[in-house]
Amino acid sequence: MPRFSQFIDLLSESLSQPLPGEDAQYHMAPFERKLRASQMMGNVEPRPSAVLILMYPKNEQVHTVLILRPAYEGVHSAQVGFPGGKQEDSDPTLQDTALRESVEEIGIMEDDVEVLGQLTPLFIAPSGFMVYPYVGVCNHHPSFIPDPVEVARILEVPLTDLVSDLTVKEKPILLKSIQREIMVPYFDLSGEVVWGATAMMISELKVILKGMPEDAWQL
Repeated sequence: MPRFSQFIDLLSESLSQPLPGEDAQYHMAPFERKLRASQMMGNVEPRPSAVLILMYPKNEQVHTVLILRPAYEGVHSAQVGFPGGKQEDSDPTLQDTALRESVEEIGIMEDDVEVLGQLTPLFIAPSGFMVYPYVGVCNHHPSFIPDPVEVARILEVPLTDLVSDLTVKEKPILLKSIQREIMVPYFDLSGEVVWGATAMMISELKVILKGMPEDAWQL
């Protein structure tokens, strides 16, 4: 698939340049986010974790995959995110963490994934995790096998939706960590509200993608 190969080359080159960083992330952060994160960082030792932002061809467009977490007693209950999780002692690197968790959660084959680079790490104050986002590609549409314990729904999102300003919205959301509602920017993707740390990662990715030719993700 020559067009997807060209996309991989463009994305790899973009990721090798200085990243947009926090400025891009905070386009999709609640007003309170920066203050709370800086306060929390001074009080805790962040726990390392990693996620995989996987891109692949589907229906003549480049897509990425997100997961809806099941409802449970926890700070990330019923939220949308990238596959990933905390680093285990058995993981040699955080890249290995991102790949292992993705294999476990969405059933992809690790050998099918080529990791191209990273986005800017992001501290998640409610859980105390420092998340390292890895960007990878798969040359074909993966056969997803979601773990029902970890995944309530798989969302396959075209990059066109990520870069569109029409998917950016705002609404009040109850933050369990502070027990009050605040106005939160979010992405409306596949009918789900994508906010918080995941939206901030997408926001940085969006800046990178917008720096590429407009039709780069059209195959």
